[in-house]
Amino acid sequence: MKRWAYRFSPKVSSELYKSQQDHSSQLQARSWEVQKRLCGRFRQLRTRGKEYNKVVTAVARELIGYAWDIA
Repeated sequence: MKRWAYRFSPKVSSELYKSQQDHSSQLQARSWEVQKRLCGRFRQLRTRGKEYNKVVTAVARELIGYAWDIA
């Protein structure tokens, strides 16, 4: 079974922090907001007893929506 990053609490690693410095503060804030929302959504669905694969699919679809919105 593959691991899904959103099952962990949201955080910004030092490597990610360094790479984000080239981006606008508005984009950084939006990405953090999305990260927190997707982690919370993953936790919420798992707490409700949803199947793991369905939770991953739901979170992935929401992530695609955010990527489309930013683009």
